[in-house]
Amino acid sequence: MGTNASFPEATQSCAGSPTKLQGLSRLTQSYTVSDSDLSNRDKKKKTSKFATLRKKLTRARRHSKSLDYGKAMRDLVSSWSTHDLASLVQQYESLASLKELCISSNIARSAASTYAQDLSHLYDFKYCTDIEIVYKGVCFPAHRALLCARSPFFRDILSRHHDTYPRVPIKLRTPGVDVVLFSALLHYLYSDSINFEELSENSRVVLTKLATELGMPNPLYQDLRNLLESGDYSDSVLVFTSEPDMNESFSSETGSSEGLSRANLELQCHRAVLAARSPFFRNLLIRRAQCGEDNVDHSQNFCTRIVLDESVIPRRYARVLLHALYLDTVDLSLIMRGSASVCSLSEVQAIVAGRGQMTAVDEAMEIYQIGQFLDIPAISQGCEDVMVEQLSVENLVSVLAWSEEPHGSPWVLRHALHYLREEFLQVAASPVLYELSKTHLLEALSSDLLQAGELDVLGAVIRWGEHHLVRRIEKREPNLLSHTAHSVSRKGVKRRDMNDVELRDIMAEVLPLVRMDHVIPYTSEILTGAIRRGLVSVPPTHMLTDETGHTASAWVPGRNNAVYTRPRLFTPYYEEGKSLLEERQSCGQGAGLSRVRPLHMSSIPDTLYMVDDPQYLHHFLSAHPVPLRHVDIVSGTIPVPSAGVLKMMVQREQELKCLPMVQRTFAQAYLDRRAVMYQLHLRVVREFGWPDSTVEVLQNVQYYYNREPPPQRDHPTYADQSYPPLNPRRRPSPPPRQECRHRSQSRQTQHITPASSPTKHYNQGLCEFNSGSDGSEEDFCSGTLTSQRSALSDTMPDIAMATASASQLHLGEENQPDIGDGGAGRHGMLYI
Repeated sequence: MGTNASFPEATQSCAGSPTKLQGLSRLTQSYTVSDSDLSNRDKKKKTSKFATLRKKLTRARRHSKSLDYGKAMRDLVSSWSTHDLASLVQQYESLASLKELCISSNIARSAASTYAQDLSHLYDFKYCTDIEIVYKGVCFPAHRALLCARSPFFRDILSRHHDTYPRVPIKLRTPGVDVVLFSALLHYLYSDSINFEELSENSRVVLTKLATELGMPNPLYQDLRNLLESGDYSDSVLVFTSEPDMNESFSSETGSSEGLSRANLELQCHRAVLAARSPFFRNLLIRRAQCGEDNVDHSQNFCTRIVLDESVIPRRYARVLLHALYLDTVDLSLIMRGSASVCSLSEVQAIVAGRGQMTAVDEAMEIYQIGQFLDIPAISQGCEDVMVEQLSVENLVSVLAWSEEPHGSPWVLRHALHYLREEFLQVAASPVLYELSKTHLLEALSSDLLQAGELDVLGAVIRWGEHHLVRRIEKREPNLLSHTAHSVSRKGVKRRDMNDVELRDIMAEVLPLVRMDHVIPYTSEILTGAIRRGLVSVPPTHMLTDETGHTASAWVPGRNNAVYTRPRLFTPYYEEGKSLLEERQSCGQGAGLSRVRPLHMSSIPDTLYMVDDPQYLHHFLSAHPVPLRHVDIVSGTIPVPSAGVLKMMVQREQELKCLPMVQRTFAQAYLDRRAVMYQLHLRVVREFGWPDSTVEVLQNVQYYYNREPPPQRDHPTYADQSYPPLNPRRRPSPPPRQECRHRSQSRQTQHITPASSPTKHYNQGLCEFNSGSDGSEEDFCSGTLTSQRSALSDTMPDIAMATASASQLHLGEENQPDIGDGGAGRHGMLYI
């Protein structure tokens, strides 16, 4: 074995010949080879070099998934018309545009405040100040450590005042420095920024002269790093102990470690930074100051001691926390891994799981919870970034399980689910597939953005079901056979011994999400085997009919909506279909082909009999663009933003609508506009830090907030609208007629492109306003909101007109009305 492993070339060259076998025996005994053997081996290697290369290329081609997918797509569309192929590519393009919006909504989160913003907030609200700067009779409470670190001028002056909370008079030689300019100077020392727009031209000149007198400070980042590394001007000490003394944790003592064991860890820091970055430390320091326990004497080097329980905040993360407090960076290399710290819950779980030591993801999870406890968003978001960067197939299940916990991160959960959709093929080929819960598998398979072919999805679902069936059989096994040679875990279960009926029950919720009509190639053994075993209740359409062109009907809308299923945005299929379409167009087969928004009369519901039904009309007008649920605001299940926050959210929504990416998505065919609006609402809600359930309030704002335009404006906009307090028991009357901004200024215009068409959403209930050229208000919406019948026209086009004269509709590239059929099909509306 050792010889073969060390000399693989000798084993291949000597096989099949007695002389060469003798050479092999000599090689085994003395590890020496004769010259004749070397020459023969060299000749053999030269002659087989190209054959080996050919085998490698053949093996790579055989295992190349992209080439297999491309061949399957080419075989599928070989009999299609160019129009059907173009429709398929347009569907892929629409999903690709929607995927960009989904990614932007997934990465959206409320921005964490930086150290500059927190220090600016500290200066504005004067938290935990320890000195008073007096200039021209005006007192400015400030912080000694920050001023000494930032300015040599203040460092020299404050070095002469060592008493507790001194009042320091300041005199400047530069003329023209008023109180406002001096306050702006102090604000610059705290935040490293100054608002020149609020200063006059004379003040700017004076500020330049003042910089010469006081000196130009270093960047704020550099000064904070110097404070952290040197510990100069420190006035606080963080003490990490396993047995905290409650009396000592809320008292001020000397900077020494008397009264505590030598095993305690003490780190010097600054109260100004603690109060600015963490509301937890700020409240602690304020409470001490109110009780008179926090009088720091700088002449005696007395410091405020803050004792932390190591079972809550382990000492191994102490330097990571301080580094993030000062510099907004979570550096896991600062973890003291060799410290004698109390084992945390994650460490115990790692030991039980047999991992031996915690991974970077496990450490980031612990630091994230510490950041949440101390209320420091910069630490929490830094840990979220670390977890997402370290996300892999091996830790995917643990990250999904942790992020779903109440103390987990919804932002990490969204990224983990996105990773599962993007790397589903890699997950399906690994044992991690069997560890996925049914909830996560359903979440992945229900998405149109799953990066996998339906054949791979079907095989993964069957393997997942068989694994859980084996687990169920193991649980039913008698205890006497467990862990013996005859146990199921040792012997295993053959496929022919499995109960297919029980297997079908296990996959009852998962298997319907497999789009059977899109399983290609049609002659796959996995598909035929599943049908033979009775796992697939309804075979694909191509097995039930001999209709010519039936394959395109399952992929392209309009041919047969009864069998049509929206295809997934699988990148190899998309790229292959696009290249095939380009080849056909280059050959002149699609010369007259244009991007057409098809009108399918079978997808328009017969709702004429519902027009006069007030009950249906009320229900129709209050329908949601997401799955219908009652907005239960009274019981408090959905958080409701205030009127001011709502106005900012609506303004942000209008800004997003003007983005080129969003306008391009609106212009795509085969795409439900409600799905686009839902992704925009999700992004807005997440950027403002609200839970996803608040989307329903944003979509139905017209039913829960009264809109009253200001009296001095003839044409109110979003920024002008006022929203009185919430009144869920009484729905206000519909708003008056107004003009939509996105409409054309001419009422005679008949053709409206999707990019310029109104983004008015009948469930959103909000409309932008503008005035006409002659100053009169004109309504370019499809109906008046004050009339129930015209409100129905706002929701969908005139059914009678469409059925009577569909041929008169201009549905070319320049006129693509949204009739709500983009999501028609067996899978309903498009939700990602």
